[in-house]
Amino acid sequence: MPLKSKSSQSKIAVDAHKFLIAEFSELADADKAVEMAAYMKTDMPFWGIQKPDREPIYRQLAKDFAPSNHDEYSQVVRKIWNGKHREEKYAALDYAVRCKKFIDTSMIPLYEELVREGAWWDLVDPLATLLIGVAFLNDQKTVKPIMKEWIDDEDMWIRRTAILSMNKHKEKTDEKLLYDFCLRRAHEKEFFIRKAIGWALREYSYKAPDSVIKFLNTNRSKLSPLSYREGAKQLVRNGLMKLD
Repeated sequence: MPLKSKSSQSKIAVDAHKFLIAEFSELADADKAVEMAAYMKTDMPFWGIQKPDREPIYRQLAKDFAPSNHDEYSQVVRKIWNGKHREEKYAALDYAVRCKKFIDTSMIPLYEELVREGAWWDLVDPLATLLIGVAFLNDQKTVKPIMKEWIDDEDMWIRRTAILSMNKHKEKTDEKLLYDFCLRRAHEKEFFIRKAIGWALREYSYKAPDSVIKFLNTNRSKLSPLSYREGAKQLVRNGLMKLD
């Protein structure tokens, strides 16, 4: 099938965003919007629509405006992401995840832009685990060098993304790389980095408990108390470790 013209590609993005705005407008709740913005500690306005009420809209969005190529995928994601309300960014990420066949290394530049622009955990973490992480798992040879660069990036959210990028890899986790990333950033005092290290170790502990126990015990003096506790959480819950 030949690629559609730029005008038609832009049209699907515009139409998808119009659909989303129409649906969100009907469900907007000003009181909840204030509460949600306060919880997320952001000045960005919310529609005030909680996730269970957004889910049917997300499903319809992906169904009615399914992209036929990577350009359409990218343009729809970007158009929705650029909306004025936080839920529009959530919708852009959900759409990006649902359109699974377009999640690949060619989209890494787009995902990187969104990480740098999002710069908060509610936006960065889905990008790290459900988009960049998936592209990484499917093409480790291409993405691994990129993550090796990101782990030393000046942008804290890019560093966090590199740490979390293997969270869904399970038994296919590059253990050596994961541990290297954790140790290279273990000196940081930034909460979101320390939390990410612990989260990444905890996720891997589901598949390799003995390995994570050894890593935690060997590197306890290097890891922050937060990273250590988070990394050991599931192991403690399963009776495999005890915290002093």
